[in-house]
Amino acid sequence: MNRMAAGLLLSTLSVSFSAQAGDQEISGTELAKSIEAGQTPLILDTRSSWEYNRGHVPGARHFPFWLSLFRADDLDYPRGNTVVVYCEHGPRASFARFALRRSGFQRVVYLQGHMSAWKKAGLPIE
Repeated sequence: MNRMAAGLLLSTLSVSFSAQAGDQEISGTELAKSIEAGQTPLILDTRSSWEYNRGHVPGARHFPFWLSLFRADDLDYPRGNTVVVYCEHGPRASFARFALRRSGFQRVVYLQGHMSAWKKAGLPIE
């Protein structure tokens, strides 16, 4: 699937995958403390390569949202452990969360406010 098709798919399905009230989130401060303590969950950055390379949450793996339907099963990580997903503002992470849940991941949480809030809070960037 090329990026244009993925973008069209995302825009078409975004209503279905948008974050609902009550979805689990982790605050940037809480995640930063977890990283500092060496208790880092799997963190997936669902943005483009260009965005990821310009700076990401320390320890985050690049996991483009448009590949998430095809690569979620390839993640070597226990399905019952916490996975944190984020993008810049939310829609791409919602799509990836859907794909991860479909692949059996039980605890997929959003980074509260996503990367834009992380940067705004002055939290470390790798």
